[in-house]
Amino acid sequence: MLDRTRPPAIYHIDRLHLPQPLLHYLDNGIPVYDTRINTQDVLKIELVFQAGRPQESKKLVARATAGLLKDGAGELDGAAIAEAIDFYGGTLNIPSGMDGVNLVFYCLSKHLPSVLPVLSEIILKPTFPQHELEAYVQRHLQNLKIDLSKPDIVAYRNITEMIFGESHPYGYNSLPEHYAALTREDLQAHHQAWYHSGNCMIFICGKTDDQTVRLLNQYFGKMPAGISAGVPFFPAPPEKPLPKKHFPHAEAVQTAVYIGRRMFPRNHPDYCGMYVLNTLLGGYFGSRLMTNIREEKGYTYNILSMLDTMQTDGWFYVGTEVGNEFTGRTITEIYSEMEMLRKEPVDKEEMDMVRNYLMGGFLTMIDGPFNVSEVVRTLITESLPLDFFEQWVNKVANITPDELQALAKKYLDPADMWEVAVGG
Repeated sequence: MLDRTRPPAIYHIDRLHLPQPLLHYLDNGIPVYDTRINTQDVLKIELVFQAGRPQESKKLVARATAGLLKDGAGELDGAAIAEAIDFYGGTLNIPSGMDGVNLVFYCLSKHLPSVLPVLSEIILKPTFPQHELEAYVQRHLQNLKIDLSKPDIVAYRNITEMIFGESHPYGYNSLPEHYAALTREDLQAHHQAWYHSGNCMIFICGKTDDQTVRLLNQYFGKMPAGISAGVPFFPAPPEKPLPKKHFPHAEAVQTAVYIGRRMFPRNHPDYCGMYVLNTLLGGYFGSRLMTNIREEKGYTYNILSMLDTMQTDGWFYVGTEVGNEFTGRTITEIYSEMEMLRKEPVDKEEMDMVRNYLMGGFLTMIDGPFNVSEVVRTLITESLPLDFFEQWVNKVANITPDELQALAKKYLDPADMWEVAVGG
C-alpha cells in the first residue's frame, strides 16, 4: 500500500538523451524527420517552410499568406476545408513566426489516408480568395486598433523597433498602411517563391510507420522544386542604444516597462550560459526579479526576463507592468538586480535551485513524441546538430557561478540596454 505520509524520493538528474529521429527522403528530396514513439494511436505532421519575414517582398505578406492558406484551396472553400478536417477529428494550425511558417496537423493514424489529400491541396493549391483577403485585412486592422490601446503591446513594439531598426525583418511593426497595401497577387507570388520542395522540411511523430512515409511521398513527393527567390537581406541594426524613451498613454493606470538589448541566435557559444543566467534573473517564478519587485516590493503582479532567439539573431529583455507611481523605482530595481549579478557570484543554494528547475524543464522537453519532435524541429530549423540538446543539458548541469558572473559582466551592462516605458 502507498504510504502517503512519506514524500516521493528526489533523484538527481545528471544526464538526458534526446531520442533520435529516423530520416527519410521523399522522391523530390524533402527530408522527413520521423520520431517514431508509438504511445497512442495518433500522429502529428508538421511541414516547415522558411517563408517568414526575411523572405518578404512586401511587409506582412508572409503572415497574410500563411493566414489565408486554409481559406480556399483547389475546388474547396474555407468552410469545406474545415468540414473535411473536422469530420475525421483532425486539427490544423498554421502559426506564422518571424522566420518561417509551420503547418501543424494532428489526426488519428487510421484517418491519415482520408485527410492527407486535403492537406496537400492547402499547401499546393491555395486560392487566396479576394473576399477572404479583404476580411483578413479588416480583422487585423481592428485587432491592431485594440492592440495599440494596450501599453504593454505598444512598449514591446517600440523596443523591438529600436533594437533592430524599423526596416529590419525582426524590427518593423505592422501598420494600417501595410495591411491596406496587400494584394492577392502579393500572396500568390510569395507562395510561389517559397512554398516548394526545395524550401520544405517535414516532421512526423507519434504512431508512424513506413506506410505514413509512403503516403507523404504520394502527396508531397511530387511537389515542384520552385525557383530560388534570392538570399534574405538584413539591414544592420543600430549599434548603440538611443536615449531612454517614455511614451505617454492616455488613461493608462499602469506603465509598461521594457528593458533589453540585441543578443544572438541559439548557435552562439554563449547561448547555453545565458539561458541559465536569464532564468536566474527573471525566467521563472522564483527568479530575482520576481522575488524583489513582486514579492518584496509589491510593485507588480508579474515581471519576467526573456532570451528570445531567431534563426539569425536574438534579443534579451525584461518586461513588466507597474502602477504609474512605481515606474521609476521599478526601473531602478531592475538595473540593481543586473548589477548584483555582475558584482557577486551566485551562491550554491540559489544555483542548485535554478539548475534543478531547468533540468526539470529538459525532462518535459523529451516527455512524449510530440515534445521530442518539437525539440528536433527546433534544432534542425536552426541548423544545430541533434547532439546540441545534450550539450545544452551538460552546460546547465555544470556551469559555475564564476561563469555566470562573467556572462553578466559581458551582457548585462546598463550602457548596452535599450529602455522603453509606456503609460502615465
